[in-house]
Amino acid sequence: MATQEPGTTQLTPDPLDSALAPLADAFGDRLLTPASAEFAEVATVFVGGPERTPAAIARVRTTEEVVAVLAVARETGLPLAVRGGGHHQARHGLVDGGLVLDLRLMDGVQIDTEARVGHAQGGVLAGTYTAAAGAQGLATGFGDTGTVGVGGITLGGGIGFLSRHDGLTVDNLLGAEVVLADGRVVEANADENPDLYWALRGGGGNFGVVTRLDLRLREIGTITGGMMMWEPAPAALTTVLRAFAEGPDEFAGMVNVMIAPPAPMVPVALQGKPVIMALLVHSGTAAEAAEALAPLRALGPVLDGVQEMPYPAMFEGAGGPPSGAVGDARSGFLGTGAWSPDEAWAAAAIDAVSTAGGPAALNIRAMGGAIGRVDPAATAFAHRDPAFMVTVYKGAPTVEAFSAASAWVASTAEALGVSERGYVNFMGTATEQDVRNAYPEATLERLREVKREYDPNNLFASNHNVRP
Repeated sequence: MATQEPGTTQLTPDPLDSALAPLADAFGDRLLTPASAEFAEVATVFVGGPERTPAAIARVRTTEEVVAVLAVARETGLPLAVRGGGHHQARHGLVDGGLVLDLRLMDGVQIDTEARVGHAQGGVLAGTYTAAAGAQGLATGFGDTGTVGVGGITLGGGIGFLSRHDGLTVDNLLGAEVVLADGRVVEANADENPDLYWALRGGGGNFGVVTRLDLRLREIGTITGGMMMWEPAPAALTTVLRAFAEGPDEFAGMVNVMIAPPAPMVPVALQGKPVIMALLVHSGTAAEAAEALAPLRALGPVLDGVQEMPYPAMFEGAGGPPSGAVGDARSGFLGTGAWSPDEAWAAAAIDAVSTAGGPAALNIRAMGGAIGRVDPAATAFAHRDPAFMVTVYKGAPTVEAFSAASAWVASTAEALGVSERGYVNFMGTATEQDVRNAYPEATLERLREVKREYDPNNLFASNHNVRP
């Protein structure tokens, strides 16, 4: 990247080359620039906003290498982003013209069956961890997709198939190894740096690079799970949502109002048309699962793939990021306790997706159960009372169409009464208002105090940023 002055034969060193020289020497072909053959593939993230092009990507393998990358970021002032799985809608794992610390080669998992603790390095994916734990008849609840990074989903909250029974992923984080902005490597748990431990459980990547997570494991055997699909009738949607809201803690999942994809399991007559799709798990006995599923099966699903299976099977076959896809999303909450929407709301939801004019979906997740039994002040994820979490999503065929997709997301969320309170893992943007929506004021002020203690210069700013 050196440049030649006009009329001379001497090359002028590029300042960026000089800044990255320590990493180039240490990392070799694991330091990627836009000229690297692997750069485009490694810089691809899951569906989100417009593209960003980093100046370099450092693919770390050890905690010591994380320390080295942070030292370069501090000394050069290059903007820094930390990437785990790369699923976030706001594309936190990329930063224009800056340095990306890519954790995905740190993918080791250790399952301590005696202590019932899983140890995951910072780049481990949920599917990898779940398969390793499942081989021992154990599990930690994450979300619903195997390609999500364990670190990212945990630091934001983590709501998925086991959350109503076991709590959010943050409620099962026992401790972490963290590399701080100044290069120190510390432990964060209930006894060591408890303020940092509190902040990590919902405060995102604001406080350091998490290089190891210690996660509580539960015993789990055969579960009843899979996909069910119905034609888009308001009565069907309300029945499905009520079954989750009023069901036992063992019964959880997500409901999508969406345009049916051209997938082999989807009836050809429904492909490209609006449908109601549920992806669910019942972690109790087969008899208990049959009772919980009875009202859903009484609706006459057009697709019923729910069956007994090992829990890790729910995470198999998840696709990677769509090539070049963009879109926007907004998450919020509906109701409290065991409340569920009425048919007027259901009809409006189905109509919104049906008339969106392109790829669009509402993702609705029942909360309640163990999620709501945690003190809101116990973790930085403080939204413990809602009945449902709702994410409104709209795809865009080009980067230029992104603004229109964002406008549709905002207007649809408002029309459906989705609260402005949001979930950082599902927010499509990362404005200051988004941060205020993600955290109640008392929680946000406490996060600012922790930020001032551990990252006073805001090195970790490519996130839903809590400013010191």
